[in-house]
Amino acid sequence: MQARQQQTTPNGRRDLLKAGLALAASTATGGLHAQGWTPSQRYPDPTVEILDPSFAKYRLFSAGVERLATGFRWMEGPVWIGDGNYLLASDVASNKIVRWDEATGQATTFRANANYANGNTRDMQGRLVTCEGAVTRRITRTEHSGRIVTLTDNYEGKPFNSPNDIVCKSDGSIWFTDPPFQLSNDYEGRIAKQELPHAVYRIDGKSGKVTQVLNDLQGPNGLCFSPDEKKLYIIEGRAQPNRLVWAYDVGSEGRLSNKTKHIDAGTPAGALDGIKCDVDGNIWAGWGSSGAPGVDPATLDGVMVFNPRGKPIGHIRLPERCANLCFGGVDNNRLFMASSHSIYVVYVNTRGAEIR
Repeated sequence: MQARQQQTTPNGRRDLLKAGLALAASTATGGLHAQGWTPSQRYPDPTVEILDPSFAKYRLFSAGVERLATGFRWMEGPVWIGDGNYLLASDVASNKIVRWDEATGQATTFRANANYANGNTRDMQGRLVTCEGAVTRRITRTEHSGRIVTLTDNYEGKPFNSPNDIVCKSDGSIWFTDPPFQLSNDYEGRIAKQELPHAVYRIDGKSGKVTQVLNDLQGPNGLCFSPDEKKLYIIEGRAQPNRLVWAYDVGSEGRLSNKTKHIDAGTPAGALDGIKCDVDGNIWAGWGSSGAPGVDPATLDGVMVFNPRGKPIGHIRLPERCANLCFGGVDNNRLFMASSHSIYVVYVNTRGAEIR
């Protein structure tokens, strides 16, 4: 029997068009199979690679890497907002901050015209603190009301370069790096004159006084504290020939001492970027190719995990370079990874040292 051809009314055609557009939008902004990427169907996930037996305790057998959203230009600075059950991350080149909601699984614009925001964190009152990397070149705090206030936009009367990454200590002080990365083009920032050296700064939690804590690193980038806050780790992004992580002892009033080379990105040169510590003192680092000739990015891209002695113990392989990451979720055991065009996540058997 010949099947009857179903007629489509004008309203029906419009409904089909709407459905198709909705599906396309969903595919562009979220879902495990977004834009052709398919997660591994195997457990344990082979993309969560054990480099040293000590990492086995942190890999969950039945947890794999998921892609939450994609279609961005350059993702950075993720921070988990637990009381709202959502993630914020900067799409630097698109000049906006993106919000991914756990409840809906969708990514939307949290803040447009974000002054090329880069790093984000939360202070001890749970307020969003942001590095604005261009135009304003400042550190801002978003009050619970939504009002944005400037914490600092200069040092000794000179504008900052392009504040990059940021962390808050339990005493209320705020620490941030200030390389000139976003002054060199009109894509990730705005071309402008550099007036200060590459440096790291501290904003006092009580007085608000800004102190330059060091200026001897080339391209200071990601930073984080050890779980007991006695050490500060800082990435030197333009160290030659390889990127480095330096460890410092943290003294009273933010004084740093005992500078020690903690991690060398090695050869072929990996691109260390953002870092976070877990409760055991391991460093989870955004990782990827530095662009060196002859290096296959596929062998490097993702997240590298180092133990407290700086030894690499694990590698989470992603199809894109990972710039920055954070722990979050209800139990603080989900690793969110801001990776070039996409946001990925994986459950791990540890928790982030930072809890806000």
